[in-house]
Amino acid sequence: MKLAIIGVGLIGGSLGLCLKQKLGDKIFITGLCRSQRSMDSAMRLGAVDEASADLQAVVGGADIVYLSPPVLQIVPMVEKILPYLSDGTILTDAGSTKQFIHRELKKILPPKIFYVAGHPMTGREKSGVEAASADLFRGKAYVIAEDPDSPTPPDVRDKLMSILRLTEANFLTIDIAKHDRCASIISHVPHLTAAALVNLLNDAGDDLDSCLKLVGGGFKDTTRIASSNADMWADICMTNGEAIAKHLRDLQNILGDVIRAIDHHDRQAVHDYFARSKARRDKILETVTFDPN
Repeated sequence: MKLAIIGVGLIGGSLGLCLKQKLGDKIFITGLCRSQRSMDSAMRLGAVDEASADLQAVVGGADIVYLSPPVLQIVPMVEKILPYLSDGTILTDAGSTKQFIHRELKKILPPKIFYVAGHPMTGREKSGVEAASADLFRGKAYVIAEDPDSPTPPDVRDKLMSILRLTEANFLTIDIAKHDRCASIISHVPHLTAAALVNLLNDAGDDLDSCLKLVGGGFKDTTRIASSNADMWADICMTNGEAIAKHLRDLQNILGDVIRAIDHHDRQAVHDYFARSKARRDKILETVTFDPN
């Protein structure tokens, strides 16, 4: 088995580390990184067997190509590597938005090159292969997003899953449009909100120094994900804009209701706001294991 990883960072590097740990010499992993330093690190850490800036050397003869650059770079990268792909090659990705990539790749992929839309629901606020871990996927949700109008051939899916299941992630298959709507609510809007809280602090003016002295665990925990990669999140907003903008407006309406309740000294409405959110989160905690990373 030859696996090519395009973008050997946190996600791609973690996949490489996991598969080398599980399969050893039964799999040969090549990697493309943005810099020589990253390629050297990927080799040193054992995430890939060979790292190169030569696209043909990386993807030529690959059974599976795992695409893990920022979302807006995925389609241009596929255009570059297409001449070097063999019939039967499976492309999959780790992008946080799926409809945009799926729609654009359908326009350019030949019939015997297959794309399976994937999204590992895991990560850290740190990026780069140095932050990678062989157990990053273990126990985390990993979505395979399907277009009901063009389902993945069973043999293609089985071949890909025989590798991905070694990550010990919890796999689920959902409609590709539903994936983007749900990802907006549970991932994309929370990241934007965390960034907004940090920007609110940054705009505190004369109070900034005093606020910084008071920063504690609550603010740190709430805004942890604001330290995520800016390029990645800008691309996500550009490729899932409809859902994100809608949910941000929904959030704006919710905050507007709270603002009006506070302005009118309506303690019961404010109390109900907190009570509803507590009840929902407590129920989630009973059934969902949160990713500590």
